[in-house]
Amino acid sequence: MTAALDTLARQLKGTLAYDDTLRTVYATDASAYRELPLAVAIPQSVSDLQKLIAFAREHRTALIPRTAGTSLAGQVVGSGIVVDVSQHFTQILEINADEGWVRVQPGVVRDELNLALAPHGRYFGPETSTANRAMIGGMVGNNSCGANSVVYGSARDHLMEAKGLLSDGTEVVFGPVSPEIMEAKARGEGVASPLEAELYRQAWDMLHAPGAREEIEQEFPKANIPRRNTGYAIDMLLRQQPFTPEGPLFNFCSLLAGSEGTLAFLTELKLHVDPLPAPEVALLCLHCHTIDESLRATLVALEHAPTAVELMDHHILERTKQNLAQRENRFFVEGDPAAILVVELRDTTLERAMVRAEALMEALKQQGMGYHFPVVTGPDVNKVWNLRKAGLGLLSNIVGDAKPAPVIEDTAVDVADLPEYIAEFNALLHTYNMECVHYAHAGSGELHLRPVINLKTEEGQKAFRTVAEEIAGLVKKYRGSLSGEHGDGRLRAEFIPAMVGEANYQRLREVKYTWDPEGIFNPGKIVDAPPMDTSLRFQAGQPTPQPETVFNWESSAGVVRAAELCNGSGDCRKSELIGGTMCPSYQATRQEKDTTRARANVLREYLNAETKTNPFDHAEIKEVLDLCLSCKGCKKECPSNVDMAKLKAEFTYQYQQQHGVPLRSRMLVGVNRLNRMVSPVAGLYNAMVNSPLGAIGKRLAGFAPQRSLPKVHRLTVRKWYARHYQAPTEPQGEVVFFCDEFTNYLDAPIGITFIKLLLSLNYHVLLPQQVESGRAHISKGLLKEAQRFAEANVTTLGPLVNEQRPLVGLEPSALLTFRDEYPDLVSAALRGQAKQLASQTLLFEEFMVREAEAGRISADAFTDQPLTMAYHGHCYQKALSSPAIAKKALQIPKKYKISWIPSGCCGMAGSFGYEAEHYPLSMQVGELVLFPYVRNVSGEQAIVAPGHSCRHQIMDGTSAKPLHPVEVLFQALRT
Repeated sequence: MTAALDTLARQLKGTLAYDDTLRTVYATDASAYRELPLAVAIPQSVSDLQKLIAFAREHRTALIPRTAGTSLAGQVVGSGIVVDVSQHFTQILEINADEGWVRVQPGVVRDELNLALAPHGRYFGPETSTANRAMIGGMVGNNSCGANSVVYGSARDHLMEAKGLLSDGTEVVFGPVSPEIMEAKARGEGVASPLEAELYRQAWDMLHAPGAREEIEQEFPKANIPRRNTGYAIDMLLRQQPFTPEGPLFNFCSLLAGSEGTLAFLTELKLHVDPLPAPEVALLCLHCHTIDESLRATLVALEHAPTAVELMDHHILERTKQNLAQRENRFFVEGDPAAILVVELRDTTLERAMVRAEALMEALKQQGMGYHFPVVTGPDVNKVWNLRKAGLGLLSNIVGDAKPAPVIEDTAVDVADLPEYIAEFNALLHTYNMECVHYAHAGSGELHLRPVINLKTEEGQKAFRTVAEEIAGLVKKYRGSLSGEHGDGRLRAEFIPAMVGEANYQRLREVKYTWDPEGIFNPGKIVDAPPMDTSLRFQAGQPTPQPETVFNWESSAGVVRAAELCNGSGDCRKSELIGGTMCPSYQATRQEKDTTRARANVLREYLNAETKTNPFDHAEIKEVLDLCLSCKGCKKECPSNVDMAKLKAEFTYQYQQQHGVPLRSRMLVGVNRLNRMVSPVAGLYNAMVNSPLGAIGKRLAGFAPQRSLPKVHRLTVRKWYARHYQAPTEPQGEVVFFCDEFTNYLDAPIGITFIKLLLSLNYHVLLPQQVESGRAHISKGLLKEAQRFAEANVTTLGPLVNEQRPLVGLEPSALLTFRDEYPDLVSAALRGQAKQLASQTLLFEEFMVREAEAGRISADAFTDQPLTMAYHGHCYQKALSSPAIAKKALQIPKKYKISWIPSGCCGMAGSFGYEAEHYPLSMQVGELVLFPYVRNVSGEQAIVAPGHSCRHQIMDGTSAKPLHPVEVLFQALRT
């Protein structure tokens, strides 16, 4: 097979890989399953796909179509060749706004499609919680719905035509056909191949067979359940002509939607798109005493024509308290409700939406439902929905091995049956002493229900099966669907015979093997699936290793569990069009290997393997972590709280215990000592390092010769302070200035300006002796050295700092080390002191806002002249502070206005952008958003960036010279 794969790889325009690293990356999705694929293909063309199909037929292997890989039932996990179309099949081919349709390739992201449709006044309705990275191919494959399905239905309802490849490699187009044309195609007329004719013939014969209609109508889920993904949708075909004369024209798209890539390989999709929804929104966020109350309130809400009715229970809400991003989004939550029902009401004006919200509120109060009724409007609406969408990832935050398991999370029933069904559901779980998480689509009769199970134990895996069996029976009792929108995959397929009856199940098998006689398309999904409790991500009885570490990982019960927090939801696959910081390398390369998810998967895999004395000693981990910029975007934006920067630092330290510290890393962490040595001859040094001779030296040291080096200053901040500082006689406040290693030597004028600004505002600035922050040492994995710096700084600065005298700094990457890494880096004896110091550590902007809100700094101290600024926030500032605070600080002057540069990471990321092998990616990241935006800024607008690396990157990429916020405010002082 290796030789055959090599031959295939040479034949493809795209790539084919079967190394252990990439196979590991693609061994999981967002489900509980894991299986190493034979290989991973990244096709570039339809021709590539045809060659893959031919290969699969010849070598009797399988093809597993994959887009974003966020499936929850194991749809893209298997032993064949994973075919990832997310990188190249990403074109929006045609938009026809007048007729209301769009034609796309399967790798188009749902939210990015709507960005393109908006100028045309159109909108693709189905909206999964993963919509900012979920792709249309996957949405069609799973027949995805989403929060607004009460209005827009599912992907099946929008799929008009599908172009794809059959299992014989034939390219076909499926769309609506009349009974006459269907009959002709079944006879072999006007078809692309005999196989296409056989598809129509089989459908014609199967659905015309005696007894077929009665058996399908009796056994399939109720027709009025809008969310229905049980098996292949032959019940939908039955409702079409000629089988139902008054029905719509026959269209195989109804079958392909929800077929999970098991019937054909789709390459183009024609979708119906709606007019843009009404622009104004009012969200009534009903706080309920019980789950049952929230479900009965759902029935009341549906009488008021909502566009969404979504539920979050107390388990979800509790998890939001521990997540940096979602903590900000729970502003509307009052107390600890058992559940919150979010009802979206849209209208042409906000006044009309509010009138409807008031009417619903009154109806709920009359029936004694709810105890708190906040109505959210404007920009805050997105915060509420982001909180709800983060539900899946947030569930992974429970510390330990018992997690809410994706086993019965997708059941759907008639919405009128929902209260009784959930009551029985919970009573059944209680017999097994299980708790369950409830969230999502109450308005459509579907809740995502997850019992808490430890899948690392034999008992947990038995419970996994038992619960699935019991709930399947309960769903059948209510004639519901075991899958509402997440599909059957390998999780629920085993129960389809019980759900639809054996006769209908044989019809589903007949469909599969007519379309795919040799079983090459995603086998083991929907029909003939392996047992649902095989190929799980964890082996029963598998212990969780607890290797010795430098960082304290108690908050996640160990470093291995810190990696296992990743549940595969793929939030790290957002593009720069969607926004956010996580994950910059993925945004640039669009390769799964460069996602936070891939890095967590590889760490989990090898750390659990225990094949070496040093479990970190794996080149495969090093390879996948190489392009992590340690931006900290995941620490805030990953709902599962995967902190890959911290994990990378720990891994790098442990790996270097086996392989030594590279010379370049030693040079980088020693740059502070170098700067101290060359500062007295700064002019000579600066001229030399940026000369042709310096370029040679950079190349020899492994640095990019194109990259300029920052200038060292002869007059450092400390020298200036010793010579010129005079404390105010009656200061209104004091600060301890953490003059970090970057500021003292490389940004000395900015540090001096900070002191001058605070003196002008009548603050006393203390500049105690300290050591460097250790930021570079952490990034390069020299954690023992960083630990010594951390302990020295905590010991020295801790006694000086308190609520009245905070520690204030200018460089986010250095200053926020106190807040982020220090409490987990210092010895146990110093952790309490480190946490206390962290609580009194403020960025310059945070300090200014605190003092302004306390009335100690006034706008009167600053100019009345206007200034507009474009602001690029530092990654650590975005993750651990808030750019909104920076906005408040820079708008203390009355007429100063600030606009955000919608950029993520600048791409420099400390030393990353200096390193020769990383320089191209560094600049590529900058070109995503930041550089083009800066180049288009008008000459009158100031560019502002608090980070040393960010300002350097902007200068190298655009020649612009950004200001630090302290420079802006100093220049704004009244003279």
